[in-house]
Formats: sequence, C-alpha cells, structure tokens
Amino acid sequence: AQAAAGVGGVIKMVQAMRHGILPKTLHVDEPTPMVDWTTGAVELLTEQREWPDTGRARRAAVSSFGFGGTNAHVVLEQAPTETPADRAPAAATPVVTPWLLSAKSEQALHDQAARLDDFLTR
Repeated sequence: AQAAAGVGGVIKMVQAMRHGILPKTLHVDEPTPMVDWTTGAVELLTEQREWPDTGRARRAAVSSFGFGGTNAHVVLEQAPTETPADRAPAAATPVVTPWLLSAKSEQALHDQAARLDDFLTR
C-alpha cells in the first residue's frame, strides 16, 4: 500500500483536470504560519471551485512523501481534446480474432476444439 500511496493523488488530479474542478485541500484546518500567505498568489483551497478554462492545457503537480523516506513528485498536463476526426474509422469488415486453445494432449486439444465448435454453432 505504501508503494502506491501517491497514486491516489495522481488519480484525484487527473479527475480534477477532466471535470474542471479544483478540489479543496483535505485535512488542513488552518494554513501553516511558516509561509507568508499575504505575498504571491498561493492559497489553500478551503472549498472546491471551478478550474477556469484559460485556453491552455491545465497543469498540476502531485507530491508523495512516503513513510520510509521515499519522495516522489510528478507534473501532470491535461491531455489534448480528441475530436471525432482524430478517431480511426470503424472497420468495414469484422475483425478476425483467433481463439486460443490449449490442452495436455493432442486428443484433448481436438476435444476442446469440438466443444468450442459445438458452442459456437448453437
């Protein structure tokens, strides 16, 4: 569980980007007095709010500080918006998908193939 502790923060931020919502800061009753909050444009989000669309990709940083001393930091960027023209056209003919069969002997393999054939013809 500890190795995956930072994944929750990554998932939360990906969903925030997707839905355009800045989530509130959890488990903080008051800002630390070690930071001068009156200068700059940094603040704790005490309530969730809409993430403004500026016409540029949204970016966010996620940090994870593990109990064993492992620290990780990742910067995420919103994926480009996919348009219908970007998608591959639907296949005109059905895609052929192989059925993989396995067995302990050649006879068992033939029996397995017969059962599959019987199932598919019903």
